[in-house]
Formats: sequence, structure tokens, C-alpha cells
Amino acid sequence: MPTAAASAREILVRLHDVMASRTAAQAKLNSVVQIVGEAMSSEVCSIYLLRDGVLELYATRGLAQEAVHVTKLALGEGLVGTIAQEVETLNLDEAASHPDFAYKPETGEEKFHSFAGVPIIRRERAVGVLCVQHADPHKYDDVEIEALQTVAMVLSELIANADLADASGAASARPQSTAAMRILGLKLVDGMASGYAVFHQPRITIEHTVAEDTEAERHRVYAAFDKMREQIERMAAQAEFGVGGEHDEVLQTYKMFAYDEGWSRRINEAIDSGLTAEAAIERVQQRTRMRMRQIDDPLLADRMHDLEDLSNRLLRIVSGQMGTAAQMGLRQDTILIARNLGPAELLEYDRRRLKGVILEEGSLTAHVTIVARAMGVPVLGRVKGVRRLIGEGDLLLLDVTEANVFARPSAAMAEAFETRLDLRQKRRAAFAALKTEAPITKDGHRLTVMVNAGLRDDVAALDMTGADGIGLFRTEFQFLISAALPARERQLRLYKDVLDAAGDRPVIFRTVDIGGDKALPYLNKDDADEENPAMGWRALRLALGRPGLMKVQARALLEAAAGRTLNVMFPMVSEPWEFDEARALFEAQREWMAARGRKLPLEIRYGAMLEVPALAEQLDLLLPNVDFLSVGTNDLTQFLFAADRANPRLAERYDWLSPAILRFLRRLVAPTRDANVQLAVCGEMGGRPLEAMALIGLGIERLSITPAAVGPIKAMVRSLDRPALMAHMETLLAAPPRDMRGALLDWATKSGVELA
Repeated sequence: MPTAAASAREILVRLHDVMASRTAAQAKLNSVVQIVGEAMSSEVCSIYLLRDGVLELYATRGLAQEAVHVTKLALGEGLVGTIAQEVETLNLDEAASHPDFAYKPETGEEKFHSFAGVPIIRRERAVGVLCVQHADPHKYDDVEIEALQTVAMVLSELIANADLADASGAASARPQSTAAMRILGLKLVDGMASGYAVFHQPRITIEHTVAEDTEAERHRVYAAFDKMREQIERMAAQAEFGVGGEHDEVLQTYKMFAYDEGWSRRINEAIDSGLTAEAAIERVQQRTRMRMRQIDDPLLADRMHDLEDLSNRLLRIVSGQMGTAAQMGLRQDTILIARNLGPAELLEYDRRRLKGVILEEGSLTAHVTIVARAMGVPVLGRVKGVRRLIGEGDLLLLDVTEANVFARPSAAMAEAFETRLDLRQKRRAAFAALKTEAPITKDGHRLTVMVNAGLRDDVAALDMTGADGIGLFRTEFQFLISAALPARERQLRLYKDVLDAAGDRPVIFRTVDIGGDKALPYLNKDDADEENPAMGWRALRLALGRPGLMKVQARALLEAAAGRTLNVMFPMVSEPWEFDEARALFEAQREWMAARGRKLPLEIRYGAMLEVPALAEQLDLLLPNVDFLSVGTNDLTQFLFAADRANPRLAERYDWLSPAILRFLRRLVAPTRDANVQLAVCGEMGGRPLEAMALIGLGIERLSITPAAVGPIKAMVRSLDRPALMAHMETLLAAPPRDMRGALLDWATKSGVELA
């Protein structure tokens, strides 16, 4: 079987003469379908072009010629319409069996069974479709599909030069509307900022796709790779985050992609097929984008975004078009607009003028989010169509706290924003003043307020907020941003640094919580197709199933806590025996180290996370063996209500102040108190003042929350009469009102409770 490069090159050699001829565009397309059909021994080859918003059959070999310029399909209609709308490749052995198949009788295609089609892409959007069909039912080989994709790239140049299809590509310099507009997104990095819109990256338009000299193109790519790697090394060396933070590990992973041999090999293969250096990079990048659309795993998708970032960088270098907004320099306070960003690209910007970032894509676990958090730059993500809605130079008011941005604001919008910003700054100052104050209620009861963390730098929040310690350190973060399983020495360094920074304040390390929606691409998972990953092979289940992984972490934690107290907590415990087995594994490692004379922790305190409701039914079996219990309200809520918290239609449907949640939590208080086991809530619920007030009313005395929530929670606690609240909660839960949230808010207002 010929290689993909050989198959594509055979076709491109013949297409070169067609492209260079002086014949009309229609005649060229007629020749193209003949060449592709013959080369692939395919009875049908057709080209559809997007004209006036519909896909028009423009040239064909094998279908009825009377259908040319007559057969038309809307975007999303039929197989061709689906390919164009989704910018996806289809390869079917029986076209009629596909749910989107639409029969067009005038084409005479009823006798053809096999079908393969690829989008013709210009500036990231489909301007047409190239497809082949065959009478025998069989799927086309991968080399044939790659050859089709390469031909489609060449066709995009011909189509653009002849102005045959609808104009497409990056959004125009001005948006469709110039009116003031509120645009919603996803909170990635909290904060508020104002500035003028600057587009991160003008798209590079590839003018020439077919190479004259393959070796010359290869040398151009080699030189561009060398220059790109120099840039990455320089940026990594100049990053101003100090030594050893997780953001540094992100950059190391990013560098790994820059040196990835598989990526450079794929570009070389594309050049072998006859493409120019620019077209080869774009060809591989298109393949990456198509793979990204098929990836459900958000972490894998984030790594593909890093690769796309590097592709864009390489493309700019090889084309000589180096003009990102960062390289051209920011001239004023800027809100950066991008489809997505890699961490290295963000680091290139002048941090004095970069006030915020808006992404069309982005996620909470993306590398750029980690780096932006370290830089203190607010980021709003998942803003659909942002590059159509916002124009270059528009004034933007970014409020990630409210998950929105105001574009081209009216005077009233600007005034309201300034008022909110001023109030936020005053509140932050007031909350900062509370860092030396203890969370003591009006009746003199001392509560414990701790913070959740996952980055080494998060430990600084202890001093900034005056929190009592770290109630949840998410150890999996180090695993999620690494390209390979972190070695024991690396884990040990992180845990020791965290304990050193915390000083005499307690740190509760949650053992690795991976799997489900936090899958690791470097672990060979058997659960890739789990229908319900949140309830699947994850957290403690996965760790006990891979004892080697947990033993390494246990050793690292035990060594890091030598001479101190180690607090370790196991996530998603469903049965008491799971806790017992995890504890036994740690104890076995402690005995192994003791037998070799290693220095050990002075004390080990073991805890469990109660996220699975079943565990509450077995507290009498669990409590004698644990030192503390933490309730993970995020997972607990979705399990109690059978509601996927990642589903936007369900995210706001079930309230944390539901009687079902509150009654469930109340059941935990008396047994844990009687067993002398500390009970804490760690989760988003505890970080909201009204919800935290309700928890305190149930008798819960320990909260572990985000650092930003410590000030507001302290203010609420210090304004609270705890006995009065607890009595009121008993009354409410005995006969729950229809609106529990409203009832609690009404009580708080009348009682003078401060709810920031």
C-alpha cells in the first residue's frame, strides 16, 4: 500500500499543471475531479462549494452532469452539509446508513454505496467539500483520506483566487453590531478589568500550497523549528514566577511538545506529499483541530490546544509574519481576545498593560488558565463567537466574577462597572483587614476556616487571608499538568515545599483524585468510554486498583512530613473497607521506611471524604477508624440529585440550600461529634456566605474554602449569633418552607448578618 505522502504527491504532481494553466476556474475543477477520481480508482469524485450560504455541486466525475449547479444542500443537510457544518471528515462503507444521509435523485447516486468526504477549509472555516464515492461498500484507506485532505488544501487556494465561494475566515475588523452589548462566558480566573480589545493573532493566509522544491521547503521548516525552540527556551528561562511552581511544570510540558518528534515527522510527511512548508504546517494543524473536536477528555483537549499554539508560532516564523499582538507591543490597557492561547504566548505580553483575557474556548484545567492565575490576569472563557461580537479597539469592561464582559459600554454601563469595581476594591480592603481576626461568632464560639489549594503558590493565601490552614490540598494537580506520571522525588519536593510554607498550620493532603473528568492521557485506561465518568473508575477506586501509583504517593508524603504531623485524606470513599485498605497501604509504607531507618512523621492523621451518600449509612463502621471527615459538597450534590454538575441545564437546577442537602448534612453532625471526629465541609458550598451560614446553623464548625472566600466568610461569622441560628435552622428543617433560600436570607437580613 502506498504511503499517504506518495498518494498525495501523485495527485499533486498532476494538479500542479492544472493550477498553472490559463483555463477558467470551472474547467480546472472539472480536471481536478477527473484526476482525483482516477488516482483513487473511485467511480465518483465531486466538489461542492459554499455559495450564497448553500453548498452547490460545482464539478463531478461519475454523478449526472445535469445536477452540476442544480443540486444544492444547506449547511447541515445530508452528508456533504454535515461535513461543511462540522468541519469534519466522513468515511462510510454504506452512505445511506448514516443518519444524516439525504438522497438527491437528480444526481443518480443511488448505485454508489461507499462515501468519503473532507472539508475544503479557508481560514478555519469550510468553504466547500471534496468527496468520493464507489459502488462497492467499503471504507477508504487512511492514506486515501489523507490524500483527499491534502488535495482539499490545494483546492482552497484555487477557490479563493477565483473568488468561487462565499468569503470566509477570521472575523472582520468590525463586529456585526456596534451597539453596547453584554456577553456571557465561563469564569476561568476571577477578577475585574477594563481595557481596549486587541486580537491576539491575525490569521496567516497561505497563498501557495504546492511546493516547487521539496528539500528547500524541508530546510525552511527545520530552521523554523530551531527558532521556535529558542524562543520557548528563552521564555521559560525568563518566567518571573520564582522557582519550582506548577506553572514552571506547565512550561516544561509545553517545551516537551516543542521537541515532539511525532509532530515534526507529520509535517515532514506533508512536505513529502508536495506541499509548501506553510501548507504542511497548516495541513497537520487542521488534522489536530479535527482530533480536538472528537476529544471528550478536557485534559487531552487542553494539550492539543498547546500543540495548536506551537503550530501557530511555527507558521508565523516560517512565513515571516511574526506579528502577534505581543510582538507588535501593547500601546494601552488591553483586554486580549483569542480563540485560545498557549501558556508561552500569554507570557510574551507586557504584564503592565495586559489587564484581562477573553477566550472563545478555554477551560479551568487549561495550561493558559494556570499561568494566567499565577500572573493575576482575569480570564473569561467559552465566549462563543467572541471574534464576531467584539471589534478591534472596542472598549471592554470585563467582570469575570459575574462571568460577563460589556463591549462598547454605554455611559450607564461604565458608571455601574466603576461603582462595582470601587466597591470590590473597598470590600477587598475590608476583608484583608480581617486577616488578623479570628472567625469568632458574636456569642464567642470559635470556628475553623481553612483554604483549598492545589498549587505550590496557593500556600501564600494562608498569610494573605489569615486562614487556619489548608483543609484540602489537591495533590492530583501535579499529575494533571504533567506529561508523564510524576516521579516520587518530584512529588516529595512539592509536598515538602507546601509543608514548609505552611509552617505550624495544618495541611490536609487529599490523595490523588484522578479518573472520570480528570483522565490522564499517559495512563492506559480501560474506562475511556465510560458513560458516567463521575460515578466510574476514579479517585480512591482507581488508586486502589493501581496500588503502585498510591504507594509512590504514600512514600512521598511520608518522607515530606518527616518530623511533623501528616494529615492525609482519601477521596470518594464509598465503603469503610476502601478506607481501611487505603490506610493499610500507607501503614505498610510507613513500616517499610521504619525498617530501613528512614525519618518518619511524628503522627499520621487519617481522614475520608464523604461524597458518596452510601458512606453516610455506615458511619458506625467508619468513624472508629478515622480522625476526621470532610464532606465534598460538589460531588455529594450531584450524587444525591442524580444530576451531572457539568451539564449546564442542570447546574442551576438543584440548590445547595435544598432541605434534602441540609437534612443529609445534619445527620452527620451528632455521630461525628459523639465519636470525637472532626467534621468539615470542603467545597464550593462552604465558600458562599449564605450557604456557609446554613452549615454553621447545622452545627458544622470547620470549613475549607477558596482563598477569595475567606474574608467574606470571616465577616459573616463575626456578625452571627450561632445559638439563635441553630434554633432557627431546626424550625426550618422541621417544616421546610417552599423557598428555603429566601427564608434564610430573610432571617440573615433581620438578624444583621453580613452577607458580602
